[in-house]
Amino acid sequence: MLRRYLEQRRELGESELVLDSLTVDDVMRLLGAVSHPALAMKARPSLRELANAVSSEEVQDWRASLRGAGVNVDAPVSRAKSVAPIPETSAETTNEMPFKKGIVVAPEEAELIPNAIEKLDSLEELARKVKRCTRCSLYETATNPVAGEGNPKAELVCVGEAPGAKEDETGRPFVGQAGQLLTKILAAVKLTREQVFICNVLKHRPPGNRNPRPEEVEACSPYLIRQLELIKPKVIVAFGTFAAQTLLNTKTPIGQLRGLVHKYHGIPLVVTYHPAALLRNPAWKRPTWEDVKLARRVLDSSPGS
Repeated sequence: MLRRYLEQRRELGESELVLDSLTVDDVMRLLGAVSHPALAMKARPSLRELANAVSSEEVQDWRASLRGAGVNVDAPVSRAKSVAPIPETSAETTNEMPFKKGIVVAPEEAELIPNAIEKLDSLEELARKVKRCTRCSLYETATNPVAGEGNPKAELVCVGEAPGAKEDETGRPFVGQAGQLLTKILAAVKLTREQVFICNVLKHRPPGNRNPRPEEVEACSPYLIRQLELIKPKVIVAFGTFAAQTLLNTKTPIGQLRGLVHKYHGIPLVVTYHPAALLRNPAWKRPTWEDVKLARRVLDSSPGS
């Protein structure tokens, strides 16, 4: 269990670990320290006693314990490559707080938005266009399109992956359990759903909540780009691996994308975990709190805030 947990954290690109779901006793038992005679009669030894026991020669070496479990602890440690920083310009240096820079996604020379979508002058028009959209096959299996909702002049836009079952049923984004948690996340940084705009990369639900396909992302992306052009937010928060990697056009793990301020078509973008993931992994609530605080600081430091 410990090995699976560590591998999961490594796949997410994390280099620091908090064993919040294991007690000290559990960890020490895994490492062989509980066999120490000084601890044999103690139900819950103190941290000092555990530390003394671990430093004793009588305790089985923790590396030997892990070797016995099949873990290669002798291999050299390879650190994950960090995301290349954004080249700083004089304007950024003088007008922005010194945030750690991340990936920059700039408009390409090729046409990003088809002419029919580019001419949409309001979010209402765009929502009507999404309702009639047949650019990919998802409309055939979805019950309702989910264009997005919120303040058309929002300073912060929340972008998720795709509608789920509840969203498909109601035609509204983030309305299930994950949506309720999103509301609490926003409230923690003094924002309401009415103040922000909430949407997804995909506007129709993939069957069975499967992962979106590249052609579906390509078909839906023009709507998202046009929404951001119309809203002109000061900050984007990408919730979840899929939204982050799609917007930033990268395969970099979410653990390496967090904590940086990226740029999406000139708009600062902060990455964090999806609220649905927090329901399965409560340990991610603390890092998510740090991420939304970062987004709030970027918002507050923006001109006119």
